[in-house]
Amino acid sequence: MLTQELKDRADQLGFIDVTENNPIDLKKEITRLKEEKNAVFLAHYYQDAEIQDLADFVGDSLALAQKAADTDADIILFAGVHFMAETAKIINPEKKVILPDFKAGCSLAEAAPAKEFSEFVKQYPDHTVVTYINSSADVKAYTDITVTSTNALKIINSLPEDEKIIFAPDRNLGKYIMKETGRDMLLWDGACIVHEAFALEKILDLHKENPHAKIIAHPESEMPLLKVASFVGSTAALLKFVQEDDSDAYIVATEAGILHKMREAVPHKNLIPAPSKEDNTCACSECHFMKMNTLEKVYNCLKYEYPEVEVNEDIRVKAIGSIERMFELS
Repeated sequence: MLTQELKDRADQLGFIDVTENNPIDLKKEITRLKEEKNAVFLAHYYQDAEIQDLADFVGDSLALAQKAADTDADIILFAGVHFMAETAKIINPEKKVILPDFKAGCSLAEAAPAKEFSEFVKQYPDHTVVTYINSSADVKAYTDITVTSTNALKIINSLPEDEKIIFAPDRNLGKYIMKETGRDMLLWDGACIVHEAFALEKILDLHKENPHAKIIAHPESEMPLLKVASFVGSTAALLKFVQEDDSDAYIVATEAGILHKMREAVPHKNLIPAPSKEDNTCACSECHFMKMNTLEKVYNCLKYEYPEVEVNEDIRVKAIGSIERMFELS
């Protein structure tokens, strides 16, 4: 039972901090609780492997948003970061949406504070506001169309050529879209710390050591890296590419969590994580926020149905239009 004391402590920590008196099989108990509570367990590709393996559905932002829209579960357990769970709540106001660690944020979403963004948008009333899904519900409320890295090119290309566009919050994705579409957009100055952490010089040195390996990258990465990549695409597109391409080796420039599904899909291929500027134990770039979720937090979150993600109804009503527009155009 979720007592007020437990709730207050979770509000402070960001997660339910309870340890069972007797050891339990977390995976077995999570599976049991899912069935008992009619919960669907969604996980992003950047989660730890043990969470991905236990989830009902693993995907990127677009796929998870679509799955959230389609589910008939009573509870959506979202192993990802805060803006993803918010998006699920915007789409499913009648469902309970829970997040294992409420403080699992996103550097990109936090790069666009709602108050500052609203003031910026007001300066350009003749612009269509296109916002990357990696943004808060408050920012989506000031948005005309939400996009993901999967559908951004298609959606921008669908707009009239003379339409003035604000693109936020990712300047790197915005620059990539401008390069690919030839469109001129007004960019908000935000970025993902994970995808900006890749060290181009180290990647090129790694490529010299593995000349047959193709460099593949996420469009949130900086332009110099994208220019040397053989393929640029969303997380799901990168996964699909290594499955369908005839090369046997890849240097993968996105968050290292995707390597788990890639290795399952193509165990015979050599998948090399792109190194980051900082020397670390994984020789890759990992999202600290994504890794804040653990199996124990997942279990406690589902058991106590907390922390719960709520979205103010006025904000939700304003934000849902931009997401519905995305589904229409993509």
